[in-house]
Amino acid sequence: MTINNSLLIKHVNIYTEKDLIEDGALLVENGKITKVLTGTKMLENCPPNFNMLDGTGSYAIPGFIDGHIHGANGADVMDGTEEAIDKIASVLPQEGTTCFLATTITQSPGNIEKALKNIATYQNKSGYAEIIGVHLEGPFIEKSKKGAQPLKYIMDPNIEQFQKWQKLSGNNIKTITLAPELDQDGSFISYLANHGVNVSAGHTDATFSDMKKAVSYGVRQVTHICNAMRGIHHRDIGVVGAALVLEQLRSELIADEIHVSPEMMQLLYDNIGSERLLLITDAMRAKCLPPGDYELGGQPVKVTEKRAVLHDETLAGSILKMYNAAKNMLKLNRVTIRNIIEMTSTNPAKQLNIYDQKGSISVGKDADILLVDDALNINYTICRGVIAYERDEKK
Repeated sequence: MTINNSLLIKHVNIYTEKDLIEDGALLVENGKITKVLTGTKMLENCPPNFNMLDGTGSYAIPGFIDGHIHGANGADVMDGTEEAIDKIASVLPQEGTTCFLATTITQSPGNIEKALKNIATYQNKSGYAEIIGVHLEGPFIEKSKKGAQPLKYIMDPNIEQFQKWQKLSGNNIKTITLAPELDQDGSFISYLANHGVNVSAGHTDATFSDMKKAVSYGVRQVTHICNAMRGIHHRDIGVVGAALVLEQLRSELIADEIHVSPEMMQLLYDNIGSERLLLITDAMRAKCLPPGDYELGGQPVKVTEKRAVLHDETLAGSILKMYNAAKNMLKLNRVTIRNIIEMTSTNPAKQLNIYDQKGSISVGKDADILLVDDALNINYTICRGVIAYERDEKK
């Protein structure tokens, strides 16, 4: 890791918001993108003391934003310690993730509060992926669609409970996953939406009619589409169908070819499009570690080379890395790197109302930048202007 107050990335192909600049350059100062340069302007007006990075053969794309991740590197958000968050944030740049939502799980109020208090006081560190808020997954979910969420801690929507948790989090809860059918009059969803929270339908048995009402109240997202929700039936297209036809909704997708088959991934892409998909990992603490016995939400989890499951074979999060999610999508028909940028960076930033800061390579935005090859192998990850990961050519 190299700490840079200023950095010039030269001879790099740059995906800006609209164009692909060939053999351009990026100037980064104090964590921000200050210039996007082309041709002979590449070395003009640069600060006297800057670090040089040769991007020959690489493409500069915005860093990945993971809006749904529980853990990695042996740590979980629910551990509720600074050390746990450090372990997660330190390893994520290796997979191209430059910022993320620390995601909780349905648990006792005390354990949720411990995790939220920890996030409220956590200080982001240079060269680590940045926490940009909390994704509160549960506990306001449908019991029959709990997935790997512990049954005994599920509760009905409660505004006062949420208010307490939001205060404890330092107002950091940015996304909440809930079952919208549990809020029939829409008072809870409306409250959340009116207070700037991104409301996501997940772990839900909602009908299509329920989803239409929920959207009118303020639901704007679907949590890990196809998983832990009512699927498509020819007389009621359910939550999955709602994600396809209701244009107000963006949908999370765990593109590991396990939670959703490659054929279904193609079907979703063809019908939703890259402008409404959000690639996530939903990863748990075993990511980056060997197969073995682990834990999620107080429940034992068996992890193999490909998947994480409870004792009854219910999928328990994933061990997916973001660059692998992107690569899996790139294998589909009609998917380009520009589409990958939308699904991994632009859409999450827009969904969380931080597109003025992140989600694209543009002057004035945070210097969260990946240098990749045309197969999306990561050569460098730059987090807020700091080189956080450099590919080892010997591996």
